[in-house]
Amino acid sequence: MSIRIGLLGYGNLSRGVESAIRQNADLELVAVFTRRDPSGVRIQTPGVGVYGTDEIEKWTDKIDVLVLGGGSATDLPEQTPKYAKLFNVVDSFDTHAKIPSHFANVDAAAKESGHVGIISVGWDPGMFSLLRMVSTAVLPEGKNYTFWGKGVSQGHSDAIRRIPGVLDARQYTVPVEESVEKVRSGANPELTIRQQHTRECFVVAAEDADKAAIEKQIKEMPNYFADYDTTVHFISQEELNANHKGLPHGGFVLRSGVTGLEKEHKHIIEYSLKLDSNPEFTGSVIAAYARAAYRLQKEGQTGCKTVFDVAPVYLSAESPEELRAHLL
Repeated sequence: MSIRIGLLGYGNLSRGVESAIRQNADLELVAVFTRRDPSGVRIQTPGVGVYGTDEIEKWTDKIDVLVLGGGSATDLPEQTPKYAKLFNVVDSFDTHAKIPSHFANVDAAAKESGHVGIISVGWDPGMFSLLRMVSTAVLPEGKNYTFWGKGVSQGHSDAIRRIPGVLDARQYTVPVEESVEKVRSGANPELTIRQQHTRECFVVAAEDADKAAIEKQIKEMPNYFADYDTTVHFISQEELNANHKGLPHGGFVLRSGVTGLEKEHKHIIEYSLKLDSNPEFTGSVIAAYARAAYRLQKEGQTGCKTVFDVAPVYLSAESPEELRAHLL
């Protein structure tokens, strides 16, 4: 019997989950729910219906796990607790500072209804979080470093597109290679925000736009670019379409630590990702945790979980016996 998956929303992330479901024989997409007019949404899975969100409560006995594809700023803080009262849920909430309060809200809703909610699933937070935790446990005396990129930041790209005179834009987050190498050497440097990443912007401006003013506004934008060394390139729409339409991303998690009675031995733990498609990879992580949510609830567990709380065996389509024989 397949685990029946529903998708709330049909943006880049949900399309990534849809793609991942096709690669997992024990998962089945059964419905997509949208705030848009359902008749205008075309999905890639034949035979699966698209419905308005006002119909979602009719599906409580037809969906095993509901994946929430909304954004962290306004959608998920409301949606995840709301739908945890009806379904097992998985989300990709990524506002790190607000994860504890989001957890508490989802935990209360899921425990009240007898469901499992797994939050903040993806690669960061998510897989990178696990590596930071395990590395810190293994090397308690040391420092963690996380570098993101080179990759497209969808939020930063959107911020540029909102500037008057900008028609389109892509922004890449780029690790500072010198800083990465210092960490790899075991130097344990103290790094400022500016020393960790640079930002590279490719901007399509209107013909009559003041490019100097646009560049100044980008570089001085608080919370996005002001704290970073930022480069702005003005290009044509054709060049952007040809060279910058994808959504690649990735990054590194490193733990630099010491062991020995005199702390004389240095160690570096490094984990890296290079992703052609950020939403498709994130969708693949979410698909695995949807399987885990279903299994946990079948065992009688309830409440909110994070990647720290889910044993790896729950993620895999293989049996524990197969995992011990082939991967241990």
